Amino acid sequence: QINFVACQLFALLAAFWFRIYLSPSHASSAVRHAFATLFGIYFAVFCFGWYSIHLFVLVMMNYGIMNMASVPNIHRYSFVVAMGYLTLCHISRIYIFHYGILTTDFSGPLMIITQKITTLACQLHDGIGRQAEELTAEQNRLAVKSRPSLLEYLSYLLNFMSIIAGPCSNYKDYIAFIEGRHVHMKLLEVNWKQKGYDRLPDPSPTGAVMYKLCITLVSLILFLTLTKNFPMAYIIDNEFLDKTPFLSRLGYLYVVTQAAKPKYYFAWTLADAVNNAAGYGFSGVDERGTFRWDLLSNLNIWNIETATSFKMYIENWNIQTAAWLKRVCYDRAPWYPTALTFILSALWHGIYPGYYFTFLTGILITLAARAIRNNCRHYFLSSVPLKIAYDVVTWAVTQLAVCYTVAPFVMLAVEPTIKFYKSVYFHMHILSILVLLLLPIRPQTHSVRRAQNQAMMNSIKSK
Repeated sequence: QINFVACQLFALLAAFWFRIYLSPSHASSAVRHAFATLFGIYFAVFCFGWYSIHLFVLVMMNYGIMNMASVPNIHRYSFVVAMGYLTLCHISRIYIFHYGILTTDFSGPLMIITQKITTLACQLHDGIGRQAEELTAEQNRLAVKSRPSLLEYLSYLLNFMSIIAGPCSNYKDYIAFIEGRHVHMKLLEVNWKQKGYDRLPDPSPTGAVMYKLCITLVSLILFLTLTKNFPMAYIIDNEFLDKTPFLSRLGYLYVVTQAAKPKYYFAWTLADAVNNAAGYGFSGVDERGTFRWDLLSNLNIWNIETATSFKMYIENWNIQTAAWLKRVCYDRAPWYPTALTFILSALWHGIYPGYYFTFLTGILITLAARAIRNNCRHYFLSSVPLKIAYDVVTWAVTQLAVCYTVAPFVMLAVEPTIKFYKSVYFHMHILSILVLLLLPIRPQTHSVRRAQNQAMMNSIKSK
């Protein structure tokens, strides 16, 4: 963990240097690719030692697949090999590291590289193996029309900005950043003459980086002060269970779940700051004319803490992983996309039983929450007091549902998970099943989903 923090802090300094001294105006794309790759390889070896060989083996295996596989199967072969190798490494972790202890190890970068490999494979398949009319607006925008060179491929997968903690980004966005088109493309979407500008502005990421570093510092302080004082294991302590009423146990569950979040806030926000410091992550201009640097942001803390639906919470937590799941699974699954997406998410995270308890429970609660929202929400929109009451109740239920769902993710093993669910009487499972029995949801077909996605994207573009 010390190596992880040291690498990310060094990467932050390297990112500033990269943006200033190796900017597109000072260095060619090949030089920028080479330095980003070499720095990334160095960080991986420094942080993970000989275990980093797993990263390079997977990268080179899939480079061979990308160049030798037939176009109709390139995304399938890449997906099977990448996920298969990742799963084998997850299994090996049980023997390398003590079961139940989460340690920063080579599987973290391997998970990010797996996301990038499968993302590129799907987008390459979209670009050279499918017709434009078969694609959604987003798939068409991100489609890759030609196989990348070895240098471009290595730079995308192993660059120092994301090798340690991600996030996963789209290949075309990364290439545009290296070639110096990243910010320019976003600025062209705005009519600057109407805003009184004679030329395109030159947005600086410094303010965004400083703001994110402040969040990182606060998250680190909260992690050091709260996380260790409110361990998740205490909610299944026999003395605690014997002496604490049910509602108090639910309240404490919320507290310990909140205490577990700062380490994720710290790691993801620092990773975002590293990319921004290098000049990567510009997403455009908002309605107020403010430059936004959240293209690669992995979370929205305010929306997480104020979420009034399970869907809203998921969409703002680990955003880039959710986007990856949507692009490689949800949008491509012919049946039961929600279930398949949760299962893939569990498999990607690892083989600890707690992950599967969390994601299978998540499927159930997501479907139940969707049914309630679709059937009941419109009754509470007729007046402001009713809407406020609805929001307060759904916020409380959502936060408790998330705590209930993610507890096994932290506990990992079967025995503490079952003990926890018994202690709270499996109440969320039972309520979700009852909701689904009373308000059933029919799974959408692939064609219906595609039409809805296309309509949504067209609506966004028209606005």
